[in-house]
Amino acid sequence: MPYKTVAAYATDEITIEKSRFIAHVYPAPDEETAKGHIHTVSKKHWDATHNCYAYVIGENGYIQKANDDGEPSGTAGVPILETIKKNGLTDTLVIVTRYFGGIKLGAGGLVRAYTRSASQGLRQAQLVQREKHLFYELNMDYAMWNKVEQQLNKVCFFHDKTFTDKVTVLISVREQNKASLTSFFQKWGSHVIQYKKVKEDWVAVPL
Repeated sequence: MPYKTVAAYATDEITIEKSRFIAHVYPAPDEETAKGHIHTVSKKHWDATHNCYAYVIGENGYIQKANDDGEPSGTAGVPILETIKKNGLTDTLVIVTRYFGGIKLGAGGLVRAYTRSASQGLRQAQLVQREKHLFYELNMDYAMWNKVEQQLNKVCFFHDKTFTDKVTVLISVREQNKASLTSFFQKWGSHVIQYKKVKEDWVAVPL
């Protein structure tokens, strides 16, 4: 089943009542990866007042964790977690580093501040949809390549192209488009396009 996540690290910083809030957004396919990023940020910002975080992991978001890192219970980690979930994301970690500016925000103010920081950080991130694709390797003569490419563009994703004595292409297709691709192969015939399925794997499609 397709799911949304972040493609790469992103960050954003805001200031609220003289306190600095720095959001760090990471893709996190497993808890070990998430813990590694948390350790890295905590070490880099060792002098921060708090390094609060939350993550959602798994195709169905079955692993969820929130940590307030010394802020009043429920005022930091949970708002970050809820922001990740509100955006429909999984395999995603958000850490918010706070440098206290001397003005207390109160419980409600903290919830709003951490929610805003996490939201701003996620706005900076490139979102992708991870989908299960079927991969095929195709071989054909140069004379057929331009015509075939134009039609494949309608249903396929290209991952690799090699030009030697023939054209060799690695493509992928969404599972629901398998029938269309099979019809395409049958239309052209095996004397024009030689093809074989090589694997099934996840593909990150930009949103």
